[in-house]
Amino acid sequence: MRPRRGLHHAISASAAALLLLLFSASVLLSAVPTARAQQETEHEEEFSYSVDAENGPAHWGEIREEWSACGSGEMQSPIDLAGPRVSLVRRLGHLNHSYAPANASIVNRGHDIMVRFEGDAGSVSIDGTAYHLRQLHWHAPTEHSVNGRRYDMELHMVHQSAQGKAAVIGVLYEIGARDPFLHKLEPYLEMIAEQREREEKVGVVDARARGAGPACITATWAPSPPRHAPKGSSGPSSSGTWRRTRGRVRR
Repeated sequence: MRPRRGLHHAISASAAALLLLLFSASVLLSAVPTARAQQETEHEEEFSYSVDAENGPAHWGEIREEWSACGSGEMQSPIDLAGPRVSLVRRLGHLNHSYAPANASIVNRGHDIMVRFEGDAGSVSIDGTAYHLRQLHWHAPTEHSVNGRRYDMELHMVHQSAQGKAAVIGVLYEIGARDPFLHKLEPYLEMIAEQREREEKVGVVDARARGAGPACITATWAPSPPRHAPKGSSGPSSSGTWRRTRGRVRR
């Protein structure tokens, strides 16, 4: 299956099945506080993405006092990138990345799978600032949607600048032809599938491999995301600036 409009990557059915076993859950960019990007929620059992659930998005602001912004926030995540809400911001320029091979380990965190880099895995330049790649993790199905559609899986690439700011790039996947990057990780996924918090060394991981890096270079911003309650460092949250990328592929 060919990527459509340069936005989505294909994954093999077997790799997708392993990832779906491990966690239940266009290219997107989110600029978020570093603590929120680095610390994944440990309270996911307390809330649901189901619209009809008692602990669903409409009620997230009621579950915990510290999540109250989810009931009133205006820039919330996850979001639906709907065409009428997206506008072009040309001054941001291209989303240029210079990733490099680096040693890494893979961890089953229960709610997702994370690849953590142990060396310099390169960086991405956003609006003149370099953000260094720290870790990758996957959610299935996707947290975010495009025109109301959620895809089979979403990769989050977590970066951090020298000033302590974070940028998270999301890549949406569809099930299709085998993805070489996920295929390399498949033996390790099998090893950690049944053991939460198990960590295994995977050797050198190259984020430049197809399916791992952002494929597109033309940027658009989504300035007015719809009412969607977001997920933050210890539960839902409501801040973040979102960018959707499109255009020709640069590898």
